[in-house]
Amino acid sequence: MERVNRTLQDRLVKELRLDDVCDMQAGNDFLPEFLNRFNEKFSVRAAKPEDLHRRMALSPDRLSDILCHREQRHVGQQLTLAYDRKQLILERSAVSEELGGQYVDLYDFADGRLEVRWKGQVLPYRVFDKDQRVSHTAIIENKRLGHALAIIKAQQDLKYVPKIKTNSEKINYRKRARKSEAVEMTA
Repeated sequence: MERVNRTLQDRLVKELRLDDVCDMQAGNDFLPEFLNRFNEKFSVRAAKPEDLHRRMALSPDRLSDILCHREQRHVGQQLTLAYDRKQLILERSAVSEELGGQYVDLYDFADGRLEVRWKGQVLPYRVFDKDQRVSHTAIIENKRLGHALAIIKAQQDLKYVPKIKTNSEKINYRKRARKSEAVEMTA
């Protein structure tokens, strides 16, 4: 297919120029005749003209399991796992109570669904978004917590840049004078 596209991009432009095609209507009139000549010259018959595609023997839900993004994630002792900047908290049940310290499968489907599975069983969960921020509408809508939310919003808006200490600063290293400098200072 790519070879045909390159040939058409090269040959079609030259053929249009040779036939003095200058506008869109003349190009549309020229195209069917050109395609017939092109196909007669370059087409090749198939070795086996019958359709050789096989029927798919999978159910649609199995196909969606195959065509999704899958990852294994470690479940913490608090039945939490992280994925896509979100903290997933597994609902407590007889099955999920035993999963602390083990790995589960995450299925991220193309339609946006996300499933947590352990040995093929879908586990219920809730999502805690790490990127939650206080908005101005939340401050205005909540009369009792408005002042506290305003303070939190102001703290979130400040850009905190942590001071990174060098190894010398961590161990409180102080530069000492050299012996030759110490002798000169006393003299």
